[in-house]
Amino acid sequence: MSADGLIQKTRGLLEPELRASFVFALVRDEPAEELAPVLEDLCARAEQAELPAREVLVALVDALGRPDLAGATQRLREEATGRAFLALERLLRQPVITLGERAARKEHIPDYGRGRTLTLGERKSLARKPDRNTLERLLADPHPAVIERLLANPRLVEEDVLRIAARRPGHAPVLVAIARSPRWIHRPRIRLALVLNPDSPPETTALVCGLLMRQELRLVIEYTHVEPSIRALCMEYLERRPPGPEPDDDPEMH
Repeated sequence: MSADGLIQKTRGLLEPELRASFVFALVRDEPAEELAPVLEDLCARAEQAELPAREVLVALVDALGRPDLAGATQRLREEATGRAFLALERLLRQPVITLGERAARKEHIPDYGRGRTLTLGERKSLARKPDRNTLERLLADPHPAVIERLLANPRLVEEDVLRIAARRPGHAPVLVAIARSPRWIHRPRIRLALVLNPDSPPETTALVCGLLMRQELRLVIEYTHVEPSIRALCMEYLERRPPGPEPDDDPEMH
């Protein structure tokens, strides 16, 4: 398969979830040595703001964010490094952490007004159909399984997710749950909040950096609390963005 073939087949699927599932199966099943040059071409074209390639890059980022692709992703990373596929290497780069170890934060379960601490199962059940008062409490829940169900709730709005993504101090597993949510990670304000949050795991935000627009890249570069390796990665992406307008209003990117 060529990059053009990958773009054509992926864009032929209208739903983002179907696109991500198609690319997931491709990365899982295709030999890394055959798939790597295809993805290198795709990533290079996306870096030049070619809109069809950027649309497929969204699906690729969604797929690579799934933990069960870790082995296939590592094989692609090795191919990219060994064969000097620079655009693919940027997308798959594992950043070096230099700001010190991030201490695990103690979980503080919110008071749900029941007179006792609710079990994980009870909180997960609440996240499916909360009223507004319960939703406000769920936003502060530290367990990623609760947040995953909350992120799928149709009553949740962007402002709610933004509050979780921008919270300081943040809880890394919760931030990862947001990054793995196709419904929310492509909202510009949310993905930028995740990258700027110093408690977001750099290995998670590095993948998201490939989707940032020019102005977002500039903001990350100027922000002093971002990991130096993430800032350096964003500088590389910014250097490769072509002059002229970018497709900021592309619904598939948002």
